[in-house]
Amino acid sequence: MKNISVLGSTGSIGVQTLDVVRKNKDKFNIVGLSANSNADLLYEQIVEFRPQKAAIFDDACVNKLRERLNNINLKTEITSGMEGLIEVATIDDAHMVLVAVVGMVGLQPTVKAIEKSKDIALANKETLVAGGRVVMEALKNSRSKLIPVDSEHSAIFQCLQLSSNPKDVEKIILTASGGPFRGKKTEDLVDISPEKALKHPNWSMGRKISIDSATLMNKGLEVIEAHWLFDRNFDKIDVVVHPQSIIHSMVEYIDGSIIAQLGAADMRNPILYALSYPERLPGVSHKLNLVEAGKLTFEEPDYETFKCLKLSYDAGKIGGTMPVVLNAANEAAVDLFSKGKIKFLDIQDIVEQSMLKHNTNEKPSIEEIIEIDKNTKSFIYKNYLK
Repeated sequence: MKNISVLGSTGSIGVQTLDVVRKNKDKFNIVGLSANSNADLLYEQIVEFRPQKAAIFDDACVNKLRERLNNINLKTEITSGMEGLIEVATIDDAHMVLVAVVGMVGLQPTVKAIEKSKDIALANKETLVAGGRVVMEALKNSRSKLIPVDSEHSAIFQCLQLSSNPKDVEKIILTASGGPFRGKKTEDLVDISPEKALKHPNWSMGRKISIDSATLMNKGLEVIEAHWLFDRNFDKIDVVVHPQSIIHSMVEYIDGSIIAQLGAADMRNPILYALSYPERLPGVSHKLNLVEAGKLTFEEPDYETFKCLKLSYDAGKIGGTMPVVLNAANEAAVDLFSKGKIKFLDIQDIVEQSMLKHNTNEKPSIEEIIEIDKNTKSFIYKNYLK
């Protein structure tokens, strides 16, 4: 039985993770849960899974949640804020921590869990984008394994199992659906609403990642994450648009062979693989039918229209704290766009201007990363929330 803490249990990935656990009760046990502010759903999850600890990031929700649990005499310990997240991530009995929180908030609890030798199932790309060096250094001094949950990185992780020699790999190929605006040009995106940006053609995802997919920032963040996960230079990480989302990513080997991982567009598959690794368990979603899938096509990304993808490559190559600024500026800009404060195309412009203003620090501490993230967001909110 594997004991699991889930950070971000009320979000899209968290909810699907609990569905995987629900269907494999003989394999997995939930010992910790956390949410941002959805106290009602967290309450329901606590009642069902009876974890040792649960955290809600929003301090204002804590007392109400404790009172509701006391009324039914449920002994789950309730904590809050960043300290609460870290407590849930470092529960003594937890074997694995699935990190599915949104944004840079996942960095500190991930590092603390690694320091406690917990295995990490990572569904939060911002943690490696902003703090890749810190996370990798922590892993060197720990018994922890880091297993990717994102469908693309899970695909690469699986394809790489075919060779034990890293020198056999020529390059990594990340696939992208192209998002809801594939084929559009800049002039077509001037008056895009948040509602349109949320309509991903293939995947059911949370609000922030859906908008990131519309700008292709999501793919850019995945490029930087792949750099850290698989120790590849950026000129060895390609992106190809694959509208059908059947091939989740590929690895090209030095002999010219390309190994691809295919599957249904259902996040429960990579979640299950991460939780059960190195074992494989029977799937919990429908299986891919190749005949029904039909034709598979591939296209070059439009780096000019969707500048966030190019900016991500630029930030990754510069390194240091530049990816921190890229990520922080994007988080703030996506939030402003969601609230109707800026236009869709303003997102990439805000990210670009933030990067141009920044002088990178090559080897930041976790404290410096957090400070740069905070200052970048504060500057953007100050200038656009008027």
